[in-house]
Amino acid sequence: MASEWDCVVVGGGAAGLSAALVLGRARQRTLLLDGGRQSNLAAEGIGGLLGSDHRPPAEFYAAGRAELDAYPSVEIREVEALDGSAEGPGFALELGDGSEERARTALLATGMDYRYPDLLGARERWGHSVFHCPFCHGWEVRDQPLAVLGDDDAAVHRALLLRNWGESVALLSNGAAELPGDARDRLARAGVEVDERPLVELRGEGRELSAIGFADGSERACRGLLVPITLERRSPLPERLGARRAEPTLISGEGVEVDATQNAGVPGLFAAGDLVPKAPSVAAAVASGSLAAAAIVHALSE
Repeated sequence: MASEWDCVVVGGGAAGLSAALVLGRARQRTLLLDGGRQSNLAAEGIGGLLGSDHRPPAEFYAAGRAELDAYPSVEIREVEALDGSAEGPGFALELGDGSEERARTALLATGMDYRYPDLLGARERWGHSVFHCPFCHGWEVRDQPLAVLGDDDAAVHRALLLRNWGESVALLSNGAAELPGDARDRLARAGVEVDERPLVELRGEGRELSAIGFADGSERACRGLLVPITLERRSPLPERLGARRAEPTLISGEGVEVDATQNAGVPGLFAAGDLVPKAPSVAAAVASGSLAAAAIVHALSE
C-alpha cells in the first residue's frame, strides 16, 4: 500500500530543491522526485544568483541536495513521476520505478525544455557563447562583437537590450528584409546594425564562437549570439492533476497559471519554477519554490 506524504515535490531543480528545504525545515513529510535533466546543466556557471554567481549548475544542485540531508522528513528519489491523478483530498502519482505514492499536497517543479534555433554549430555552444538570456550570460561576452538572431519585435527589443553589454551589436534577420514598424530607426539610433544575410553556420573552436558564416560564403566576427527560444513542458502531470493552463506567451504555450501563493487552481496543487510563465532564471525559480512551500505549510496547517 502506498504511503502518504504531506507533500510530493516533482522536480529536483532550483524550484524543487528550494521548496523541499522550506518544507523540511517546517517538519513536513516530503518526497522529492528528481528525474535529472535540469535545463541549465549545459551552462558553465549560473549568472546573477546571489551567493552562487558563476557556480556550475551541477555543483549548485549537489549542494542543495546535501543541505536537504539535514532534514529527516525529506526523502529524495532519483525517479520521474510518469502519471498521476487527483483523488479526493490528495494526489496519487505513478513513478518510473513502478511504485505509486500518495500525498496530501503536490508541487509541480518539473521545469521546461529549452528549444533554440536549429543552426549548425549552435548545440555545442548552447549555454556558453550561444544563449537566450543576457542577464545570465552577457557579462561573460561583454565588450566583444555580439549579435541577436531574429526579425520580429522581440528580436528588436533583445538587440536594444544587449547594447548594455557591448557597443558592437548586430541584428541578424537571416534573410528577412522587413522589420516591424520603426524598428530600423530605433536600432540605428542605438548603434545596432541590421545584417540581412542568411545564416548557415556558427564558427569557432570548441564552445567558443568567433564568427557567423553566411550563405554567400562571407562571415561576420561574433563572440556571443543571443537567440530566441521556446519552452516545452516535460511532463503530462499538469493536465492529469487538473492544473490551470496559463495564457500563451512569446516563448511558451504550455505553462501553468498560479495565484499569488503559487496555487495551480486545484486545492493542494502548486507549481513553481520555469513551469510558471515568468522570467525563466535560477533566482526566480528559487524564490517561487520557497513561496510555494510556505503556502503549502499554511494549507496543511488548516
